[in-house]
Amino acid sequence: MTAPEETHATAKYPPGRYGRRREPQPRRRWLVFALAAVVAAAGLAIAWQLYQQYGPQDFEPQVQRFYNVTDDGISVEFVVRKEPDQRATCSVRARNAAGEEVGLAQVDVPEGAEAFVTYRLATSDRPVTVEVPACGPFKQR
Repeated sequence: MTAPEETHATAKYPPGRYGRRREPQPRRRWLVFALAAVVAAAGLAIAWQLYQQYGPQDFEPQVQRFYNVTDDGISVEFVVRKEPDQRATCSVRARNAAGEEVGLAQVDVPEGAEAFVTYRLATSDRPVTVEVPACGPFKQR
């Protein structure tokens, strides 16, 4: 009877010929999960901060139109969306052709969910545009 032929899968290597066989290293899955949790928490914190900064605001102004542009003033109509029982104060700003600020005023906005305001802003030079960059809670002056 002849010995069965050895194949690569069944071959036994002589001891010491190819060095010492390494034992499998224990996997560090806990480290991967811990790092993933830290990255996820940081991502959520950044998302929350950006939502607070750029998300829906309590007062949302929008310029409807501006008209009656003269060398010393401009008329503007704008609407402010807010809670119906709140009053607000909005900054109204005009700029000239060079982009310089030529007029600025604080305008009181009455109560109402959508408060429409018409205002004539005095300027120091001929304006080309007007904007309402910010509104906030009513400030007694």
